[in-house]
Amino acid sequence: MARAVGSVTALVTLYYLLPLDHSSTAVTLTMLLVGLAGFVALVAAQVRSILRSPHPGLRAVEGLATGIPYFLLLFAASYAALASLSPESFGEPLSHSDALYFTVTVFSTVGFGDITAKTDAARLIVTVQMLADLVVLGLALKIIVGAVRRGRQRRADAHRTQTGGHGR
Repeated sequence: MARAVGSVTALVTLYYLLPLDHSSTAVTLTMLLVGLAGFVALVAAQVRSILRSPHPGLRAVEGLATGIPYFLLLFAASYAALASLSPESFGEPLSHSDALYFTVTVFSTVGFGDITAKTDAARLIVTVQMLADLVVLGLALKIIVGAVRRGRQRRADAHRTQTGGHGR
């Protein structure tokens, strides 16, 4: 768990230190696309780690505790950069904290309506986040739960092999 706390602390610190108000549209889009590719790679690495772990359930919790914040902070960074580039993109100016708050309300499907996407570019990125949220909540969680099951099964099979097939 210390790794998860350290990873999240590092991600949040990096997010707040990034000079997102000095970005361009191309840099913002590239950051989002590269970040999403990085998220896919992170999930793949976590699945491999879960499968090999002697404690797959704990490893899965650690993976989610790192992966979900990474995903949310990636979109928050995109919103903060877009709001800086084009202040009319959202119903109000977005600080780093505002962008993170907006990202979490979209992710949780709460959508209070206090911050809204106003331009086509902002709406497009929010739409991408909503679709990605569905994938993360559905597919990624299914993959991780499946990896936990396979990791536990692998451990049980190894234990049976070591005990000569006489289980517990």
